[in-house]
Amino acid sequence: MGEKILFVDDEPAVLDGFKRMLHREFSVETAVGGEPALAMIREQGPYAVVVSDMRMPGMDGVQFLTRVRQDVPDTVRMILTGYADMKAAMDAVNEGNIFRFLTKPCEKEVLGKALTTALVQYRLVRAEKELLENTLMGSIKVLTDVLSAVSPAAFGRSLRIARYVRHMTKKFQIDSAWQLEVAAMLSQLGCITLDPELVESAYIGAQLSPEDQERFDAHPKAARDLLINIPRLEPIAWMIAEQGAKAAAANAPETSAPRIPSFSKEVMAFGARMLKLAIAFDNQIMKGASDEEAKAKLQYRAGEFGKELMGALADLESEGAATEVRLVQISKLATGMVLQQEVRTHTGLLVVAKGQEVSHPLLIRLENFAHRRAIDDKVLVRVPVVAAAKAQGQA
Repeated sequence: MGEKILFVDDEPAVLDGFKRMLHREFSVETAVGGEPALAMIREQGPYAVVVSDMRMPGMDGVQFLTRVRQDVPDTVRMILTGYADMKAAMDAVNEGNIFRFLTKPCEKEVLGKALTTALVQYRLVRAEKELLENTLMGSIKVLTDVLSAVSPAAFGRSLRIARYVRHMTKKFQIDSAWQLEVAAMLSQLGCITLDPELVESAYIGAQLSPEDQERFDAHPKAARDLLINIPRLEPIAWMIAEQGAKAAAANAPETSAPRIPSFSKEVMAFGARMLKLAIAFDNQIMKGASDEEAKAKLQYRAGEFGKELMGALADLESEGAATEVRLVQISKLATGMVLQQEVRTHTGLLVVAKGQEVSHPLLIRLENFAHRRAIDDKVLVRVPVVAAAKAQGQA
């Protein structure tokens, strides 16, 4: 009895009954009402399964479980309902918020099977998450490190695009939003097939020859071809390929990955439009527009991206809150600092793009260039205010 199950009801006697019925087979805890249950989840969690009554004063079952979904999305959510609440319970299931609903009175055998199934689901979700964190995310980090070394300008842009996408995804309740952020981080991966000078020229909006423009326009498809055969990255590869489409993505293809049902074709299409909007926004920034000017210039394309996405981008704040810019010696740089300048060799070769976060591989790269005296030994970086005094002392 490892994983814990939380029952929530407004009647203590009902909760005591569940405990007596199930304590031999499951680790059961109880809470009287939604607010106390949320407090227990924060302070005593995690809970593998949360089972809530439908009708409770103050916060009904659907409202409570929606909060649970927001706070601890891995927890499997179930609801108990009377026959009079059947339509509301079915609506909750159809909206994707509830794993399963049970009708009152619920026999011990039925409830036990439902809880066992819910625990299996929880273990699958946790195993999937562990795989992503320990295996797939490691592979993605390797790809981004390669992009950073081969095309610093492309990597710098991918960081900005990922910030925009991360901001927008927070406005929507999208399960597996990590895939949208990964699509943003890998959106410029195809640029490793291009001359770095061509990439830099394209980003700042310079006039390219027809041949160079055609090569640059093909980089999303090159990224797709690199990623398409990696398990669980097929949807990400498709979204990246759509970033240059003249029309906003409407329909995504059928795919067997990822194995998370909530990441549907509709979400893939929505993610492709989100990525396209983030890139369009960055195009304006690269041309010298401020954040507010860039948003205003994109308003005339609201029909292309969708009003909901334009609205999600509206309150994006400029970077720099609660941080300060300092001039720091390369030998004193620390991971997590963010470069506030391009780092170029004395001959003009771009080593690192502005906006890139200092990572261990990047730190080694800068130290190697500095050791050869190919770059200046100090760079501008952005650090949290709490660390600013320390960074100043290291300068």
